[in-house]
Formats: sequence, C-alpha cells, structure tokens
Amino acid sequence: LNAGHTLKDQGLIPVSVTEQKGFDFKAYIDGIGTGVPLKEKIVFIQDLSLLIKSGVAAPRAMRIISQQTTHKTLKKIVKEMGDSVEAGKPLHETMASYPNVFSHIFLSMVKVGELSGNLEKSLDYLKIQLMRESELKSRTKSAMMYPAIIVTAMLIIGVLLAIFVLPNLTSTFKESGVQLPIMTRIVIVISDFAANNKILVLVGMVGAGIGGFMFFRTKQGKKLFNGFMLNMPLIKDVVKKINIARFTRVLSSLIKSGISVVEGLKVTSNAMENYYYRVAIAEAGEAVKLGKPLTDSLSKHEKLYPFIVIQMLSVGEETGSMDTILEQIAEQYESEVDDTMKNLSTIIEPLLLLVIGAVVGFLALALIMPIYNISQSIQ
Repeated sequence: LNAGHTLKDQGLIPVSVTEQKGFDFKAYIDGIGTGVPLKEKIVFIQDLSLLIKSGVAAPRAMRIISQQTTHKTLKKIVKEMGDSVEAGKPLHETMASYPNVFSHIFLSMVKVGELSGNLEKSLDYLKIQLMRESELKSRTKSAMMYPAIIVTAMLIIGVLLAIFVLPNLTSTFKESGVQLPIMTRIVIVISDFAANNKILVLVGMVGAGIGGFMFFRTKQGKKLFNGFMLNMPLIKDVVKKINIARFTRVLSSLIKSGISVVEGLKVTSNAMENYYYRVAIAEAGEAVKLGKPLTDSLSKHEKLYPFIVIQMLSVGEETGSMDTILEQIAEQYESEVDDTMKNLSTIIEPLLLLVIGAVVGFLALALIMPIYNISQSIQ
C-alpha cells in the first residue's frame, strides 16, 4: 500500500504492486518432507485417468488411489481431495488447495478437462507431459552427477591437503633460508592460514555451501545462476535445448487439451524454471493478448530461441497447426538433449582432467622448485 502511494506521489500509475521476498528459511525447513516426487504424481494421474475411463466417479477414484498409494503425503492429500470432490467441489479447485504439489499445468489442464467433459483426455495429455519432464530431469541429473562428484572430491581433498599435509612440507622450505619461488610462497601462505584456522576453514567451507544453496534459491540468485548457465561455453547449448523442449512440450500439451494460446503461455511461463525464458514467455503472452503474433515477441530474444524455432512457430501460426508444430519441435529438441546427455560426461571429462592437471602441476612445481634451489645452494 505504501509503495502504491509513493508511486502516485511521483506521478506514476501503479498497475500492480507485488511484495518481493527473499529466501524464507523457515518456510523452506517447514516444506522439507512435505513434497511429492514427480514419479508419484505421474502414477496418480495415470491411475486417475484409468479409473475415470472405466466409468468410476471421481470421489470413488480418489478413495481407491488413496488406499493403494504408499506415499504418506500423497495418500493424505488424495483422501482430502476425494472428500472435497464428493462435497461438490470441482477437482481443479481442490488441487489448487495444494500449490506445492499441483502446479499451474495440473490446474489448467484439469480445469479445461472438467469444463469440456473430456477429463480423461486432459489427464492423458498431462501424463505424457509429466513423463517427458521426468525423463528429461532424470537424464540431466545423471549427466551432471559425475562432474559434481569429481569437483566436490577435489575441493575436499584440496582443503584436507592444505590443513594436514602441506604445512609439514612447507615448514622445511621456510627453515632453509633459501629464496623461494612465488608459487611456493603462495602455497605456504595458503597452507599456513588453513593450518592455523582449521575450524574456521572447515566451518567456512560448510557455511559457504549452505549460504550458496540458499542464495541460489532466491529470485536474484536464480537469475544470476540462469544467466551464468546461458553464457557458459559447452553448457549453454544444452541449457537452451532443455528449455526450448520444455516450453514447446508444455505449450503443446496445454493447447491440445483445449486451453487458449494466451492462457497456455501464461501457464507455460510459470512452469519454466529458467528466469529468462519465464520472462520472455510472459512477455509473449501479453503480446498475443493484444493480437500480435507469438513469433514477433519471441524473435526479440534471439539468444534464447534459434532462428529455425521461430520460423517453425511462424508456420504453425500461419497454418493453424500450432499444437502439431510445437510437438514436433519438442520431439526434435528432446531427442537432441537425449543424445547430448549421453555424451556430456565425455565432453566434460577432458575439461576436468585439464583442471586437475593444472592444480597438480602447480603444486608439483611449487614443491619441486624449492627442493632444487636448496640442493643447488648446498652444492
């Protein structure tokens, strides 16, 4: 309210005022253990679709699913949803009561299915969308697991070396009285600081990890991380393909289920995890609402959308086959992502070896050069 008054005092007309919040630690801690894995949601949608196709009423279908599911949180939620639906509340409204479990995609597709009388068809589209999303996330995590383990191991080994091993070696060099190379002096400074501040270094390392994790959960942190990933060599192309595949797959599923392009773009924007794609799609939704072609808005973001994608979407708009074109783009990029992810470890491995080699080489020179200088002085 104060923000609105301040803007009016400056001669500006506020269209909307939204409170910006940082990372809510309490809310994050409270939310641990209350989520539902994506695979459980897929099984839920699959079972619900099958039961409704078989002629089972939604309340009874909910009770059946609640009894057979083993996930405690989902069991409780489905039971409560069944009671609400039986009391006359629409399914999409009961889902809206659990925003941490059911996203905008769920709500929109279920709502359209209920209004059109084709709920089982909307659930089928939703199931396909969730299955592709699950496959994409699984491949991404598998591909990044190896580099993450290597980098983490390097950091831990480096810290332990600096605290417990290097001080014993560098003490000999300091006592020799010989002029030490710059690399050796750097290693001595680092090892002395680590050895004299063991607790500070270890606590600082853990604190930096937790602090970094919390920061990248905030809006600014996500924006910074997403921007870094979109500009990082070797990784940026994969990131773009993943986001384009997600964008086209979600929008295609929404349009097929009967949602308008404008509403579909709004839902798709909320479904995107990358900040820059989310903003670009939201802007496109506003432009389409005003009667402008979708491609006019997306073409302004040439770093996010390749020329061929814009041209294919343009053909979809001209021929009225947007949902089909979107699905074709999604399948193409999902296939490319699959191929890339299979070879990602092979691409990243040489880079990791170069980094490890550079660190080992630096340490080797820093420790061997003073030994050579000492032997020369003795001679």
